[in-house]
Parts: sequence; C-alpha cells; structure tokens
Amino acid sequence: MKVVQTRISETEYSLLLAYARARNATIKDVVREAIRKLTIRDEVQADDSVSKAFPLTRKKAKVNDASEKPDLYLYGWDR
Repeated sequence: MKVVQTRISETEYSLLLAYARARNATIKDVVREAIRKLTIRDEVQADDSVSKAFPLTRKKAKVNDASEKPDLYLYGWDR
C-alpha cells in the first residue's frame, strides 16, 4: 500500500471533516472514496456495441430501451 500526502487549507479541511462526520466515516475513507470516484469510470458508454446488442430473449417486456438508458432504469436518473 502507498501513502499519499497533500496540504489543504483550513477551509478545505473543515469541509472534509464535516463531510466525513455527516457520513460517520473517517477522513481517510472519504478521501479514498473521492479518489475512486474521480479515477474509476463506472458507467455504460452509449457507443458500446454490447449495450446495443440484439435482445437475448423473445419475450415482450414493458421496458424496451433498457440497453439505451441503463442509468435511468437502474438508478432512476438520466445523463
């Protein structure tokens, strides 16, 4: 495991501490979470051929465009 250090202003520290306390987490935890959110892409690409592939079933479903709008159906929001 690597150690990462940086200097932040008093205001940034206060905001970070308040954020961590509100989530009942440590500063380490929220900094790690922020790093993951900034560096790991966890979304479906619109031009991905897999998400536009042919249907795997012949059944008629109430939702016909789930491969085009996965975020809407999984998380309730559309990008």
